[in-house]
Amino acid sequence: MGKYFGTDGFRGEANVNLTAEHAYQIGRFLGWYYGELKKQKQLDEPAKIVIGKDTRRSSYMFEYSLVSGLTASGADAYLLHVTTTPSVAYVARTDDFDCGIMISASHNPYYDNGIKLINSNGEKMDEETILLVEDYIDGKLRLFGQEWKELPYAHKDAIGCTVDYVAGRNRYMGYLISLGVYSFKGVKVGLDCANGSSWNMAKSIFEALGAKCYVINNEPNGLNINNNAGSTHIEGLQKYVVDNGLDVGFAYDGDADRCLCVDELGNVITGDHILYIYGKYMKERGKLDNNTVVTTVMSNFGLYKALDELGIGYAKTAVGDKYVYEYMQQNGCRIGGEQSGHIIFSKYASTGDGILTSLKMMEVMMARKQKMSQLCEGLSIYPQVLQNVRVADKAEALANPEVQAAVDQVTAELGDTGRILVRESGTEPVIRVMVEAKTDQLAEECVDRVVNVIKKKGYAV
Repeated sequence: MGKYFGTDGFRGEANVNLTAEHAYQIGRFLGWYYGELKKQKQLDEPAKIVIGKDTRRSSYMFEYSLVSGLTASGADAYLLHVTTTPSVAYVARTDDFDCGIMISASHNPYYDNGIKLINSNGEKMDEETILLVEDYIDGKLRLFGQEWKELPYAHKDAIGCTVDYVAGRNRYMGYLISLGVYSFKGVKVGLDCANGSSWNMAKSIFEALGAKCYVINNEPNGLNINNNAGSTHIEGLQKYVVDNGLDVGFAYDGDADRCLCVDELGNVITGDHILYIYGKYMKERGKLDNNTVVTTVMSNFGLYKALDELGIGYAKTAVGDKYVYEYMQQNGCRIGGEQSGHIIFSKYASTGDGILTSLKMMEVMMARKQKMSQLCEGLSIYPQVLQNVRVADKAEALANPEVQAAVDQVTAELGDTGRILVRESGTEPVIRVMVEAKTDQLAEECVDRVVNVIKKKGYAV
């Protein structure tokens, strides 16, 4: 993990940890770097870089800063304007771009923002290139056999230009519509757009496939993205679906790379439910390559029990859709994702895609002629209790023999009726203690036992 870029881009509070200057520097480097690679291949053409953004007020500032940096280095910047992260990935992959940039802090509040880098295959940028970007920001770039304290500016006709590329976004929407194999005519669908990237796309796509749409949180003003809306605040959609007698509801996050569902009864359908429903659907049709569903270690114990019942194998990766995608690529898997609703359908996309996920859930409903609640039958989500313990030294606390003994004891007692997961946070000085068991009370008791040992040994701060 880099100094500035984590598992999902360079993220921070706008103009505090992530400034307009940072964006300009990122643009300067990428424009120059991809231009140099082309020169080395003796290609007489500028670098082409596509940019999308979400609805945050600061996204416009970062877009213009990136464009300034890119064009100053001689690259052409193609603007998708307000769009989703998966659409940038799609356009980067299909339209021969050198790379893509998405300006978004996903599900974070409006005052945060982020810059996500996407390679020419529509995947998250490789670590090597990201480290070069960071070296340039820190003024210690060494590349192509020399030190670069500053990068050369483009001059005269080599200065880059901007291109309005809303056509790319429209093509992506057409692509999603083309994946619809059933008409949604007569189905009442609720959409929560989180006042984010999906606000001007999701409704059009569903209506093109015949659905009757009921939309909430689709009036972005730059400040209301994710504010009591979308997949991280799904209770609004739950009530809306029930109050309006809808057949199903879908909630996206700020950049629409994740989706959670609500069934006709108002129950939340998590990423684990989606993996179960679609994994089973693929298995029944002989489409589940390697007979494997890819999950993270945070997926619910109930999902694994249900997959066992169906004879479906599973893999567990570290938390983060980046790791899920890497495993899927290396092992030829078709479906994977996270509890949070980052679901990857590798046949159709190179990243999590919220709108695609909702279309795939509709497909299963239409194919099986069943309600969403019926599709979940066979899956029992176990009660989960998670407690974060702030500690001075994560590694030392986890390595303590008494802490390990407490974890082992809980593991033995739960047997095949639950599980315990104790792990370090990747971003904070925190140990996360999570237990899933048959009852909330039992889960709480098990968590408390381990946490009390951590505190008793003096690691908590």
